[in-house]
Amino acid sequence: MTLSLAAIFITRFRKIKQWSAEHIEHELLERDSRHQQARWGHWYTLRELEEATDGFADDNVIGEGGYGIVYHGLLEDNHRVAVKNLLNNRGQAEREFKVEVEAIGRVRHKNLVRLLGYCAEGEHRMLVYEYVDNGNLEQWLHGDVGSYSPLTWDIRMKIILGTAKGLTYLHEGLEPKVVHRDIKSSNILLDKQWNSKVSDFGLAKLLGSEKSYITTRVMGTFGYVAPEYASTGMLNERSDVYSFGILIMEIITGRNPVDYSRPPGEVNLVDWLKTMVSNRNAEGVLDPKLAEKPSSRALKRALLVALRCVDPNAQKRPKMGHVVHMLESDDFPFRDDRRAGREHGRSNRDSLKERIVEKHIMEPGDSSGYESSVQTDRSLLRKQETDEEK
Repeated sequence: MTLSLAAIFITRFRKIKQWSAEHIEHELLERDSRHQQARWGHWYTLRELEEATDGFADDNVIGEGGYGIVYHGLLEDNHRVAVKNLLNNRGQAEREFKVEVEAIGRVRHKNLVRLLGYCAEGEHRMLVYEYVDNGNLEQWLHGDVGSYSPLTWDIRMKIILGTAKGLTYLHEGLEPKVVHRDIKSSNILLDKQWNSKVSDFGLAKLLGSEKSYITTRVMGTFGYVAPEYASTGMLNERSDVYSFGILIMEIITGRNPVDYSRPPGEVNLVDWLKTMVSNRNAEGVLDPKLAEKPSSRALKRALLVALRCVDPNAQKRPKMGHVVHMLESDDFPFRDDRRAGREHGRSNRDSLKERIVEKHIMEPGDSSGYESSVQTDRSLLRKQETDEEK
């Protein structure tokens, strides 16, 4: 009898042990399978991230929006991270989680915030990023920084160029390319050396080469959204170019893209800036918190790039790679750089218009010597067209 009971006990113990081993193996395989789907980064446990953020304490909140809350975290190895806890609203957390993982999971660029890893336990979806230690651009442009901003002209141009290089990599260095869809000052993070890093890829869209995407739900931030995207839902990388042009204007002027606290003629940043420039008052658009004004040549370059980026005709906007070239070229816009436009099959009349525009831009008038490349002297243009038709 004793031997029989012992045999039964041993048999059941072996079954329990076998089941436990199989269960543990199943859990490990499932976890490994989910990890292999992403094939990048570190898998963080919920407990690890709770400990890193002191239980997701309010004191550790460094940002929040419609899609989640971002916490400062300190891992066991004293490595600082930013933990984005996605809000699980009707599956939105799962969608954003997949978008960000697909968009930048394997991306490595000094001007893009690096996604280090993730956590997916139960309904929890979290993304773990490198921690960028100097806030975001919106805080430095529109926050209380005193009478003069620490953002000198050179620092502002460094931020613009770094952001442009990050976007160039997304558009031209990846396949499929990544359209960010939400370029704005609050999504540009800064480190202590004022290096810019594009962040928040929750609205990003992956597109194949030379493809556009039509959506019935326009995403983005009011004031930064390209007009053709807002009106038709047509999305491609030139939508980001438009938003980047708005960002340049915001950095130059220190003004928000739309500001209803200003007089009627100054509510819309693009319209106001075009009016100021066409009235030969380019220096009047500069942020009053700039301690030192840039040279007329530097201001002219930045304004011309911005205006080209926000061209109402999306096809005439430059690609981000060309934007980087314009920003880095010492002789832009002082040399004839219209060959690329002609190579894309523009008509003779369009070429004539470009020559008139470039000539008009370079004519001296105010201290900046700059005239808008978008809002030209229409009477002169009409006269030239009439002469051409005769």
